[in-house]
Amino acid sequence: MSLLIERAQYHLSAHNMGQLPPDEGSEVAFAGRSNAGKSSALNALTRQNSLARVSKTPGRTQQLVFFQVTPDAHLVDLPGYGYAKVPLDLQAHWQAFIDRYFRTREALKGLVVVMDIRHPLKDYDRQMLAYAVQRGLPAHALLTKADKLSRSQQMQTLQKVRKELHSSFGDTVSVQVFSGAARTGVDEARGIIGGWLGLE
Repeated sequence: MSLLIERAQYHLSAHNMGQLPPDEGSEVAFAGRSNAGKSSALNALTRQNSLARVSKTPGRTQQLVFFQVTPDAHLVDLPGYGYAKVPLDLQAHWQAFIDRYFRTREALKGLVVVMDIRHPLKDYDRQMLAYAVQRGLPAHALLTKADKLSRSQQMQTLQKVRKELHSSFGDTVSVQVFSGAARTGVDEARGIIGGWLGLE
């Protein structure tokens, strides 16, 4: 399974529903604020340095970007929010597009929400988790950049976030500590994502 996810390669980018690939197979979507380390996490999970572009200007992902793992399994990089300096009408377009994607996409099997462990559970993070829960999809939170904190600080934050997620969403959202730089939690995350994608 771990080896399969390393085969991920760029497939296509979609700016509207008509550009999405056929609604079949399995997809796992990745969401995160613009500076949360989403691209770095995708690169660490696939053991590739430049699968997802790590931009010096956060918020560059302006489409749904599909990475093919197998013909029937995709990772989907959603537009980042927070620092993206984009016109309001484009933000409104993304909002409507992502809302429809979540409501109607049958291939979507789970959502990974990437959060900086030093600034977890911002409004956008909660909104994305709520999308998944409303659809009955499992969600998993990656607390990234864990190497920036001590081990005890990591555990404190993990327990706090876990408690808050359980209070808001019950058992439908799991959470873990993650660091692409230190490769902390990579195997754990791969196991969850691989399970959702049906990779053996």
